[in-house]
Amino acid sequence: MFESWYASRATSESAALLDRVGEAARSEAQSAAGRLVAIGELFVLRCRESGERAQWATDTWEAVAAQVAARLRCSVAMGASYLRYAMAMRDRLPLVGKVFESGDIDYRSFQTIVFRTDLIADADVLAKVDAQVAALVSRRPSLTRGGLGAAVDQIVTKVDHDAVRQAHKAASDRYVDVIGNGSGMAWVEGSVVATAGQALDRRLDELAATVCAADPRTRKQRRADALGALAAGIERLVCGCGSAQCAASEPERSSNIVIHVIAEQASVEGAGTAPGVLAGSEWLVPAELVAELAKSARLVPVIRPAEIAEPRYTPSAQLADFVRCRDLTCRAPGCDRPAADCDVDHTVPYAAGGLTHPSKVISC
Repeated sequence: MFESWYASRATSESAALLDRVGEAARSEAQSAAGRLVAIGELFVLRCRESGERAQWATDTWEAVAAQVAARLRCSVAMGASYLRYAMAMRDRLPLVGKVFESGDIDYRSFQTIVFRTDLIADADVLAKVDAQVAALVSRRPSLTRGGLGAAVDQIVTKVDHDAVRQAHKAASDRYVDVIGNGSGMAWVEGSVVATAGQALDRRLDELAATVCAADPRTRKQRRADALGALAAGIERLVCGCGSAQCAASEPERSSNIVIHVIAEQASVEGAGTAPGVLAGSEWLVPAELVAELAKSARLVPVIRPAEIAEPRYTPSAQLADFVRCRDLTCRAPGCDRPAADCDVDHTVPYAAGGLTHPSKVISC
């Protein structure tokens, strides 16, 4: 049972005030709907006066949007937005519009419904969706915007076969891209199965919460860092609080994925300004980010090989590492495969006198 606190106990006075709150909210919704009705009637009137059909009335649309904006003291873009919803209420979703006029849903809910049904082109399908959504919001007026959007989507999917085909196409077009933006960072974008997206979202939250309260990063920054930790197979973030007593201050290493960043020693130590290079791409990594990455990365020095040729066909590991870091990508024309994934081979066949020397071998 819930305890009844004094502040939550109902009295005749508090009940009257709550009634006023509810009546004001309903009146506000009714007024918003009435505004759209008037805007829609104004547009039809202007079309009739100018002889334009509503579907083709580009000039009238712009004129009415400007007039509405002037009367409401808002931008023309906002005036056009009001006009768009007014015509949706009048022509596309009249039954939902009636629910809106009654005050059972507010303007934001109506906007959500319009947005979720905006791509329906078939008049019969739209009429069915209008009827079902109107019944839904009459029965469940307190749905959240997210819940309302999901419920409308379900109705559209059941009624509109094109929507089902679009869903299948969206599933077949799923992808994830990682695009460097030239600042040492990268854009991550894509479209994945909803369950995978939700799982990723929750996992990022979990990893972002593995640091102590003194970590200086924002939640958004920790979520971004968590994506890198997730890719590396690491179960927690390295805390940035700086305390030696923090349980999350030591990096955890459990990854089989290797990303090569080539940088000068001074930049690694935080004393240089030269950017690093992400092997296999044209992405530069700012010096300050190099120093930050170096705190938890495995550091391998690149040693310049001897000037004399090696006495065998296969380059030593030291020479191969040097060549791959020098070349960054495959040296074959038109190929940008990362050097780390390439062989190191002779420019002149070894059997024809080619030397196993830094100047005579390349990544290919």
